[in-house]
Amino acid sequence: MSDQMLILIALAGIFLLLFLVIRTKLHAFVALLVVSLIVGILAGMPLSDVIETMEQGMGGTLGFVAVVVGLGAMFGQMLEVSGGADRLARTMINKLGEDKAQWSLGITGFLVAIPVFFDVGFIILVPIVYGLAKKTGKSLLYYGIPLLAGLAVTHSFIPPTPGPIAVADLVGADLGWVILFGALAGIPSMIIAGPLFARYISKRLHVVVPEYMNMEEVEYDDQELPSFSLIASIILTPLVLILCNTFSDFFLEEGNMAREIFTFLGHPFVALTIATILTFVFLGTKRGLTRQEVQDIATKGLEPAGIIILVTGAGGVFKEVLIQSGVGDVIGNMMAGSNLPPILLAFLIAAAVRVAQGSATVSMVTAAGLVAPLIDILSLEGPVLGLIVIAVASGATVLSHVNDSGFWLVGRYFGLDVKDTLKSWTIMETLIGLVGLSVALILGIFIS
Repeated sequence: MSDQMLILIALAGIFLLLFLVIRTKLHAFVALLVVSLIVGILAGMPLSDVIETMEQGMGGTLGFVAVVVGLGAMFGQMLEVSGGADRLARTMINKLGEDKAQWSLGITGFLVAIPVFFDVGFIILVPIVYGLAKKTGKSLLYYGIPLLAGLAVTHSFIPPTPGPIAVADLVGADLGWVILFGALAGIPSMIIAGPLFARYISKRLHVVVPEYMNMEEVEYDDQELPSFSLIASIILTPLVLILCNTFSDFFLEEGNMAREIFTFLGHPFVALTIATILTFVFLGTKRGLTRQEVQDIATKGLEPAGIIILVTGAGGVFKEVLIQSGVGDVIGNMMAGSNLPPILLAFLIAAAVRVAQGSATVSMVTAAGLVAPLIDILSLEGPVLGLIVIAVASGATVLSHVNDSGFWLVGRYFGLDVKDTLKSWTIMETLIGLVGLSVALILGIFIS
């Protein structure tokens, strides 16, 4: 089959995927499987090979992603139930003072979204934003945008959140590099899209707490909440272990016992297992919960993780079909012939999918499947793959609009109409993506 025909098949598959998700409202998991089947058949693969390839794609992806996302979900649920997110926010505000509350909320969001899903973290912490806005008389956006920016940055850039985990697995990036580059891109993104943008937009949009969300802020007894140091230590434990694993390859010789220990402890499976057990003990049984209660909390945490795991697996199927059918090689060669840097290409592909279908995680998974063949053709490896992940995440963050559930979540909780949500939330998300891309391109100059 000619290259031109394979490209047409790939484009038809992408348009069909978008049509199924947007127009027919078919779930992304089913849509990805349907499109993978059709692309494989149209590309001339034997029917038995199509099924075998789909099995390989699903199994190869879920072998890693299911474990990491599942552990991260239980970890986050324990943090939510224990009041750990509240502890982080209140301690930061008390330490820095209410005049620095913007920065406190941005940093809190940044830390909380490492183990907790974006929407859950926002719903837990938004009462604090309401309380500050009422007390000071400032626009709700003055405090809300920094919190949203902190949550959104980590949700997009730093594992073990599902998006970067999925992209890292699909493109073969080391999680240590993803965490490092995610932090380097995320911090300036949070600052620019958070406190700085909030000061600008709050002067132009004075938003008060909507009457239908006029909830009373929950007052906790300080003794009821876990300590700040405990929560921060547990959140940072898996990140530090994974980074130690990555950097031990540079500073310790192969065969060195210390390097083997770091390699073992820093594997995402082990690092997240350790962190999850710490939450079970120090946020669970040590705080008076029975083992059954801890088990029930962990089980509840797995409920929202299930669909994310399946969508990611279906993205792995799509990627494998593209590669085995030969479509991936054609797409990769076409992109390799472009004058654009791979980092920018990855960003543009993810941004196009994001605008078309809305979900950041689905955009990341779809874009990673399209970018993966380019990585093989250009023989990209090592740290640059971490930058590819950040570029995909950045593209999948920009231009959130009415087809994104986050757009409506923020609009409802802040009482914004569509126009004002576009002026605030959409611009904030776009700033995060553009700053993330800029950092990735700058780092790419030095790494290459």
